Amino acid sequence: GESLHSCIGLLGISAGSLLLAVHFYSSPRAPLIPSTALGVLLLVLSALLAYAGIRRSLRNASLLVSLCLTLSALWSSYGVILILAGQGALPGPGDARDALVPGLAAFTLALLLLAVVGFLCGEPLLALLAAAVSLASAHEVALHFSSSLGPSAVACSHLSVCLVGGYFALGRMLCLLTKGQAALPGTDLAQKKAQEQGWGSAGSTNPFAAPGLLLNVLSASVFCCRLLGVTHRLFLGHVPWLWAAGTYQIGICVLSYRAMDVLMATAFGFTSILKFAAGYCLLYPTWQPEEPSLPTPVLVVFSILFAVLALFLSLQSPVDGLYLLVFVTYCIALACSPRGFFAGGPQGVAVAIFVASALVALIHLYNVRARTKIPTGKGAVKALLARSSLLKLREGPDLHAPYLGYSKYADAEVLTYACSVLASFALTATGDPQAPLATVVIPWVVVAGGILKLLGGSVAFARGKTLESSAFILYSVMWIIWGLTRYSGLCGPARSFHTAVGIVSFMLFNSFIVFCSLFLNMAWFFYSLTFTLIAVSFLLDAIHALPTGYDIAATLIFGLVSFYCFLAALASSTFEGCCLPVGRPMVQLSGVGAGTTKCLHLPARKASSVKRIADILRNGGTCGIPTDTVYVLVAACSRPDAVEKAHRSKRQAQDRPMSLWISSLKQLEPAKHLFTPLLWDFMEAAWPSPISLVIPRGEWVDFLGMKDSAKYVGTPQSVAIRIPDCSVTTHLIDLVGPIVVTSANPTGEADTTHHNQVYAKLGDKVDAVLCGGPSPENIASTVVDCTKIDSGNIGFFRVGIIPKSQVLQILEQVQKK
Repeated sequence: GESLHSCIGLLGISAGSLLLAVHFYSSPRAPLIPSTALGVLLLVLSALLAYAGIRRSLRNASLLVSLCLTLSALWSSYGVILILAGQGALPGPGDARDALVPGLAAFTLALLLLAVVGFLCGEPLLALLAAAVSLASAHEVALHFSSSLGPSAVACSHLSVCLVGGYFALGRMLCLLTKGQAALPGTDLAQKKAQEQGWGSAGSTNPFAAPGLLLNVLSASVFCCRLLGVTHRLFLGHVPWLWAAGTYQIGICVLSYRAMDVLMATAFGFTSILKFAAGYCLLYPTWQPEEPSLPTPVLVVFSILFAVLALFLSLQSPVDGLYLLVFVTYCIALACSPRGFFAGGPQGVAVAIFVASALVALIHLYNVRARTKIPTGKGAVKALLARSSLLKLREGPDLHAPYLGYSKYADAEVLTYACSVLASFALTATGDPQAPLATVVIPWVVVAGGILKLLGGSVAFARGKTLESSAFILYSVMWIIWGLTRYSGLCGPARSFHTAVGIVSFMLFNSFIVFCSLFLNMAWFFYSLTFTLIAVSFLLDAIHALPTGYDIAATLIFGLVSFYCFLAALASSTFEGCCLPVGRPMVQLSGVGAGTTKCLHLPARKASSVKRIADILRNGGTCGIPTDTVYVLVAACSRPDAVEKAHRSKRQAQDRPMSLWISSLKQLEPAKHLFTPLLWDFMEAAWPSPISLVIPRGEWVDFLGMKDSAKYVGTPQSVAIRIPDCSVTTHLIDLVGPIVVTSANPTGEADTTHHNQVYAKLGDKVDAVLCGGPSPENIASTVVDCTKIDSGNIGFFRVGIIPKSQVLQILEQVQKK
């Protein structure tokens, strides 16, 4: 549980601090732990801390999440720099200092903010740990500028972290293992859990926003230190800080989708692209003497995307929206500076990013745990829009509901379309064919067009969007392969034919996507069709037959279509109603997916969902529900019209009659005298279970209030009846009364084992689906013939999940009574 992950996190912090304490106590000339070995160990511990923070956050928003993720980013970057130093990649006398100081300064501030918020919000342990690591980082920065300080102060701070963290980790683990019977003073888990429950509900919905903002402080610190003269130059040693920040922000982007925060997830995706581009620019002079050039069109388009996102984010939180305007300025400054990240203008804006990120991170950190929030203007915007009749914010439980089923992730299409815009405009870069790496194209094409689009495709798949995910993943692979091949100089004249064959293969796949998008909507059709123009541009470039201006035309067309899809996705996720139309399907098939009706999909884990399904059944609807075996189609016995509808929708065969389900034998108590004692005892012993009993038809059917529904259930001689061993199903029957049941698939087809298959097989003939994910079993129930049970004989119409031997054993036990 979460207590175990807290222990893992605290032990990881203690272990890392112990390693660093040993490192600084040992002699620099003969270190006890070599730099390379220490770097590898810190990388391992950073992965452990990231795991503990993520697993912890899935249950409870705590400052421990921010502390674990922040220290994980610090130690992963620090470890890579130590590995570079150990391998001789930082040979200069001041290289190690220039490489370490920007990151240590940023984390000194970040951990100090965590410590302040921890003390204010009643978490002294985390505050003490954060303050001690912050002090150690500050001492190390001072050590690099004044050798008279000595490394003992740094080692002492790390040792204090190790002792405090180790004490609380061992205390919590002892309390956990003894189930609260033994605990070290101050580490009682019961008190801690009560405190967390008191604070936990007060937090914001996205506990990952603060660590993501602190990573912006880290990347900005690299350029602030150069502008202020703290470091002498920008070089290879700064790349680990930038790329670690970018990598962690991609992870936080995914976790923000898990927290259902689409706009902040998109913002972190955008800022991660800038960090990878900056790292590329600092890495390039390692093998070439000149500085790389940035493509101006990409930066101009990026500033527009940031501005649009800031506008929509202002509707959610004006403070966050104003904060993103700093990145609009940053992109414009980069576009206006020929030297890009090396110029003073963008570095001056980086100072503003440093300050703004720290302030906004402080607000998010405090609002996660505090009952009294720092106002961010959210209420004012909501009140303002409440007066508008044109725009209404989309809110409520269905805000992030997918088309089929339910998902743990919000929709990522906003980021994916934006990355399509960036990647397409990167093609307009006119670089030197003899030095293709001198123009910064790879980060925009590979990171934006490839990695982030692959992320969006994965999220789309998790939300049940099979076609969209297939297209996004196909396009991401195309961008990654072509970007690395074309813009790294690997595509020479000798390989042009092989490259062209590969591109043609991708175009064939894309033609299938274009065909399928005819059944989706017009926007997707044009999006996939215009990507064909980009693929043709790749093909013509590979065979050296690209006409002048064709790539710019293809870029403009695909970029504008992608930008419209970006705006439409933003508007539909923010406002109710269709603000920007995406069009109807160009081709419609009768049956599944035709028309505008939408089958309701509700998560089975919510009691409110079961209540809504019960209301639909009482009103004459038919629904697909999960059971103890496979999914079934049900209708209320009290609604003969619904039972008839279920019978027709299934195309029920005469030899596969519909069965009857009840939730308790108490529903048959008034008719108990109509059953033989042996049959009643057998039903009592066999249920609840996946065993259907076929019993003689009689007057007992009338006691269930079936009325005209009875003719559709069973045969004239017998009826199959059972009590399912599923709490959701029995609760639904308690609300509705006895239900008529049949398998949720057309007669003759395989059983339905997932909620998505119910609508796929039955289409609009089912009114709602109760979504429980995959079925617990892939085998249907066992059907037992009890029409001659009084003679001591039973038969089997179908042997399902319960074997014959178990059923016969139950009968034998009943007969011995």
